[in-house]
Amino acid sequence: MNGHSADRRMTGARPRGPLEFPTGFVWGTATAAYQVEGATGEDGRGQSIWDTFCRIPGAVHHGDSGDVACDHYHRIAEDADLIAGLGLGAYRFSIAWPRIQPDGTGQVNQRGIDHYRRLVDLLRGRGIAPVATLYHWDLPQPLEDRGGWPERSTADRFAEYAAMVTSAIDGVDQWITVNEPWVVAHEGYSLGSHAPGRQDFPAAIAATHHLLLGHARAAGYVREAGGSDARVGIALNLAPAVASSAAEADQQAAVRVDGYRNRWYLDPLLRGCYPADMVSCYERLAPLDFISDSDLAEICGSLDFLGITYYSPVVARALPTGSRTDASVDEAALEALLVSRPGQPVTAMGWPVEPGGLRDILLRVGREYPPLPLYVTENGAAFHDYVDPEGRVKDPERVAYLAAHIAATHEAIAAGADVRGYFCWSLLDNFEWAEGYSQRFGLVWVDYGTQRRTPKDSAEWFAGVARSNRLPTPGPYPGTSGRGES
Repeated sequence: MNGHSADRRMTGARPRGPLEFPTGFVWGTATAAYQVEGATGEDGRGQSIWDTFCRIPGAVHHGDSGDVACDHYHRIAEDADLIAGLGLGAYRFSIAWPRIQPDGTGQVNQRGIDHYRRLVDLLRGRGIAPVATLYHWDLPQPLEDRGGWPERSTADRFAEYAAMVTSAIDGVDQWITVNEPWVVAHEGYSLGSHAPGRQDFPAAIAATHHLLLGHARAAGYVREAGGSDARVGIALNLAPAVASSAAEADQQAAVRVDGYRNRWYLDPLLRGCYPADMVSCYERLAPLDFISDSDLAEICGSLDFLGITYYSPVVARALPTGSRTDASVDEAALEALLVSRPGQPVTAMGWPVEPGGLRDILLRVGREYPPLPLYVTENGAAFHDYVDPEGRVKDPERVAYLAAHIAATHEAIAAGADVRGYFCWSLLDNFEWAEGYSQRFGLVWVDYGTQRRTPKDSAEWFAGVARSNRLPTPGPYPGTSGRGES
């Protein structure tokens, strides 16, 4: 795919009636341990890279941390009732590695295992399928002290941890090994905006490979422990790469950004090789001698399904000559600037609202790679929510956002994409990484001082979609009306 092909747009026409989803389609919501659990110093949990990062002055908005977060650790029964009340069939949560192995190695912390066993039992008792993510960014700090994901040994430590978890926790049939390896590697090791806050582009490329290798090795243990019912996937944050203009230089910049964001992950997992153009690009910066044919043989074919996280496309423009000092380390490496298009609707995070990008990426994966069940494992938006004087949280922007993206998912299914489920991000307002508590993505409002939960209007709306397995007659979506975007 070239950078321009992802920029297909619809005329803005909307379906005339409800959109029915396939029988058995999974409707769920999702959280991550560090964002919601709190209790970071309880029951033997060790320190993670995010505990450390949050103590760096200026690293996180207002100096916030996940020390308390949503207190989900102590409120899992209440929150399981919330999920059941929404009529959702699945809950995607992550297991905190430092709760299982406080030092990243050695014996299992039984209190950590017991917590997640209880969560699984609570979910299953309410008819909710647990979908467990083994790694959602909370690397034990002692492993980072030994080099972190750029070190090959971390992949082996992750596989050992996965073996411990999956052999000790019954009742989970669907496992996601790693959440968004691009974010782990580049936000954490080259851009420095996430934990551990390093700025070393070659280290990020090594981290990417070891995350994929760790995934593949963990997948084997998951299948061994879970038997024939266990299904293993990975969650990739994919984004159509769009050229900012028809100029050849911008088109080529978009191809490189596509390799950086998408093909560098899809190709080894589904084709058994890294894309040749990106190998040439990266080898100009550092040797790739940590990659071997045997590694790629392990990585390829390790998936039973693919999770896709989608928020918005990325727009690329060629880096002008002599402007490297104005570019991030990643942009300099790619010789491409990531830019925004003026006049677009955006979320409170400043992210463009382009539902058609989700349709495009689902169709692209289905058409260009070997057949595989797909799940939208994250999609959602932050808006400026508040509790009104009547105690209600009205969030029509979120309802419109979700409706547009669910409609885009339906379009992909109708065009042949094998999409099996959709998970809304997120169940709860929570700790939004470097943004602290300034951004609210939840279907449920959380008063962080009292921990009171208040379902937003979007929660009731999403519950209706899940229970009926259909999208009601669509209304005017952001990104469609008057702009011609899908």
